[in-house]
Amino acid sequence: MSVYGASATRDRQAWLFGLTGPQFFLLLAAGFPTWMAIAGQQWLVLPIVLSLWVAVGVLVCLPIRGHSAIQWIGVLFRHVAGLAFGWSRFQSKAAAGDLDLGNSDDDDDGAAGEADLPGILAGIQIHDGPPMSGQTARPAIIQNHTTRTWAATARIFHPGIGMSDEGDRFRMGAGLTEMMEAATAGNQIDLIVVQVRTIPDDGTERAEWVRHNARPDEPEVSARVNAQLEAMTAGAAVRHEAFVTVVVREDVINKDAKRAGRGVLGRARILYSVLAETEARLTGSIGCTRVNWLDTSELAVAIRTGFEPGDLPALADADIHHREDASIAAGVPVAAAGPTNASTAMRSYRHGEWESVSSTILLPRKGARMGALARVLVPSQPGERRALTVFYRPVSQQAAERSTGRAQMSAMMAGTLREKAGKVERAKDRQSVGNLAERDEKLERGRSLVKVASAVSITVPAGWNIQDFGRRLDASIRISGFTPLPLDGAHDAAFAVSTIPLGAGLPKKRR
Repeated sequence: MSVYGASATRDRQAWLFGLTGPQFFLLLAAGFPTWMAIAGQQWLVLPIVLSLWVAVGVLVCLPIRGHSAIQWIGVLFRHVAGLAFGWSRFQSKAAAGDLDLGNSDDDDDGAAGEADLPGILAGIQIHDGPPMSGQTARPAIIQNHTTRTWAATARIFHPGIGMSDEGDRFRMGAGLTEMMEAATAGNQIDLIVVQVRTIPDDGTERAEWVRHNARPDEPEVSARVNAQLEAMTAGAAVRHEAFVTVVVREDVINKDAKRAGRGVLGRARILYSVLAETEARLTGSIGCTRVNWLDTSELAVAIRTGFEPGDLPALADADIHHREDASIAAGVPVAAAGPTNASTAMRSYRHGEWESVSSTILLPRKGARMGALARVLVPSQPGERRALTVFYRPVSQQAAERSTGRAQMSAMMAGTLREKAGKVERAKDRQSVGNLAERDEKLERGRSLVKVASAVSITVPAGWNIQDFGRRLDASIRISGFTPLPLDGAHDAAFAVSTIPLGAGLPKKRR
């Protein structure tokens, strides 16, 4: 089977003994008092400053669950401050009796929905876009005031790769590569987010299908067998839903948007051209059978079922009966799509009557087989929901060349420092240098550089032991050949980017 990611390199290269540049120079600065004590022959002071140097080294360099002690101290301080000032608690306007169903702007701007969402999603506003060319649907335009981006989300239908041979998998991987190269060449797409959610299936749609298609003259034995099979499998049945979100930056499209009509309408026209190209790639060699760009009501349902998976049966039942009787209300208002209340703990995130734990997934150096993460999406118990999101951030050609040049310089400096220190060059060091040289050659041939990140979350009812399910999630990631990194202290933001299909994305820079 095809292996992907074998030539991937780290975003930051270590210099000496696995230390980054800031860590290395911080240790040198912390050791200055020690060298001064030795130079001045202050032997009584030397043990004190030496112990302080060792303490600083432990705080800076010793990783604890992926982060240094100094980083953990910062996380703990911000968490305590959030609890003290009430930043870690959220109550919706609907719960307070101040429900805003949205306001209508000018016809050029479409209808704006005041989405009442917690945390990093608080700055999002959802607009009804104009009809797409050749379609009657009006995709929802997602405006993020915090990051100054515009986005649209599509529900995609893909047959999967479980029964695909190596040739089909290679073709799909090549199609994904072509889509990323086109995004880099166009220089308009800031982020492409692919999200897959595994949700419990309560059997509402199946029961409706059986009601319409069951034959009254069905043999009694057949009806009894079908009823027994349904009773045995109903509790463990799950269904998958996949989304693709395309995000563009305001500072990139604003000039073209002014010429296209200004306001939301102008941005929607520019965004639609990007969406059309992305849809063509998805339905081409990638193999998607259908791409449905979500309108405001459909996006609101996707948000609501992300925060409250238990609402899915009622929403599905209302939608089924709405097709037969238009007087029956279906869907959910954008203003009521978020959770009624939410609170952030150090090691979990509670939203409504559900609780979630999230982790990021580190790509192994040796690469991974296509479809290796499928095991992560398999629930360990009925009633559990899992969501996996992969972020593809295209890098411009100029930025890719600068990044590669700096990485090669860091690798060369690290090799020189290791040689001066008498440290033997390891195989992983040689492989890192070789991967950088291979990346440089690919960039010279016109290929593109893409930053890849991923996050996964697990959601269970609030009465369950969420920490136990978090350990099960980490075990599933390790079984798949990847390394989990729990996002303690940031589970609210991690849940938002891994489960809610609004294209929030991970931070561009690590702080």
